[in-house]
Amino acid sequence: MKKNFFCILTFVVIAVSTIILSSCEGNGPDDPVITGESVWKTDQEALAQANAIYPPLQRLSSSYSFLLESATENTISFEGADDADGPLVSLFKTDVNNWYPTKIFNYLYVSVGEANRTIEKADSSSVTPNLSQAVIDLARARAQFIRGLNYLYLTQLWGEVPLILSTKATSAEQTTRKSIDEVYTQIVKDLTEAEAALPGYDQVRSNPSKGAANAILARAYLQWAGKPLPQSEVAAIATSKNDPGSFSWDRDKLQKAVEYAGKVINSGNFQLETDFEKNFGVPAENRSVEHIFTIHHDGDGKGDAQGNHQTHCPFTFRFDLYRDNHIGPADVTLLDKFSDTDKRKRFSLFTRLYNQDEPLVTSPDRPTKAEDYKRYDYIYPATSPRVGKFVHRNASFPEVAPGSEAAQPNDINRIEIRYAEVLLTKAEALFYLDKKTEAAQVINQLRQRAGLDTYSTLTQAQLEEEWYLELYFEQRHWINLVRWRKLVNTVLTETPKFEYYKEDYKSVESQVAKFGPENDGSAEGSVKTNYPFFAKIYKHLHSKTDNVSGKFYRFPIPKGLNGNDLGIDQNPGY
Repeated sequence: MKKNFFCILTFVVIAVSTIILSSCEGNGPDDPVITGESVWKTDQEALAQANAIYPPLQRLSSSYSFLLESATENTISFEGADDADGPLVSLFKTDVNNWYPTKIFNYLYVSVGEANRTIEKADSSSVTPNLSQAVIDLARARAQFIRGLNYLYLTQLWGEVPLILSTKATSAEQTTRKSIDEVYTQIVKDLTEAEAALPGYDQVRSNPSKGAANAILARAYLQWAGKPLPQSEVAAIATSKNDPGSFSWDRDKLQKAVEYAGKVINSGNFQLETDFEKNFGVPAENRSVEHIFTIHHDGDGKGDAQGNHQTHCPFTFRFDLYRDNHIGPADVTLLDKFSDTDKRKRFSLFTRLYNQDEPLVTSPDRPTKAEDYKRYDYIYPATSPRVGKFVHRNASFPEVAPGSEAAQPNDINRIEIRYAEVLLTKAEALFYLDKKTEAAQVINQLRQRAGLDTYSTLTQAQLEEEWYLELYFEQRHWINLVRWRKLVNTVLTETPKFEYYKEDYKSVESQVAKFGPENDGSAEGSVKTNYPFFAKIYKHLHSKTDNVSGKFYRFPIPKGLNGNDLGIDQNPGY
């Protein structure tokens, strides 16, 4: 992702001096610009003010992939040389200057600042002939929902963080890190109060609803129930290759996670798609029964703060097999985590795709099946498998995609949370409440859709596997590993099992020595081997195991967007 500095800010909290308007769906294109007056005069002004909370989040849709996916064993980033920001995360060399934690931390606080501004105006505005109490309450509720969601990400990624709840926050409030319990208490307060005033359901999923508030509350309580690591515990392991010690789950908070997940389930407003693949792509937007809350995108240059490049970066060069994607799977053996009968497999990871721009059948007979197009194989010796969920595909043939890079839209909304995660949350909470049979019944809904055998009871390994398979590359894996206190061990034990971790891939020379020069494409009809690509994968995988340590249970407190020091105490190890 390119660094877009058109909204450079000198400080993260009260940095926005003018209101940024979004073109968020559900609001008219003629919403007026806010003038900065202390009260709202019309419903349109109130909703426009509330819209200012969204543009900072549009910037983060693909950044979460680069930060959260690359900081695990499963994913590598090749966007640029190895000293570029994405590869540095992938190499476990993230530091205070890295663009991805900088971008996410700062823009979450920019959104918090706009939420604070909206809440304060809601509290100071009163009903007039052109301003209704219902709209005042809705604007406040949307702001509180986003503020709660933002703080959930902030504490998950950085631990103790400043709680800024006013546009008039003092310097001490802007820089003093609050305890994790204090942050979660505020998250729950914001989301609970938002839920009371939000509509039960909104067809435009980028507008928060009661269902969205309850879903994020369930997520928050599950995280909180895991007793997130305080600064002292991170410090104790920061320089070691150890995970934290064992702990006991907070049963009251687990029960709350079950309760709020149940509210989403019992509302009847959301359900699993009968077909897993219908969750993804243009046809799913604001139509999927599984989507609960999304981040709206119009695309680059169309009024969007930044298009959803998550749709582009896992399949950057499409049918050019010899160029490195910006981000992708770390190894071919990740395919083995999915059984061949798992219906989620071909949209999660794929090894073959047909190019829509290279039909093998010409007029008057048009293609009638995927095999009527030229096939490309994403396997050794040319390249590696690709992430499949965000590839724009042919409506008739899901194994066919347009060949043009320009045909990959980045105006697709990012799925923040879908119904499947609510089921997983409920199942995990039930599991740790020692209700393993009930937990299995919830998990079985996902397994039945995937075409897999069901469980009569549930083990921890099965629970963790289901999180992985269902939400592959949906930015939950790092968060899960941290919650389960197994981030370091997973990297250290799983990565060395990978095919591309072997010495055979250490360098171009080692690969040529093993596989022979006949694979270099010199012989007619042979497949060219992308030796440098595999040598680069090898380097990243070994760097992960060499560099991983307890400090990676958090990301570094970054600098401001303009490079200034934020004055916030640094996380251990950085």
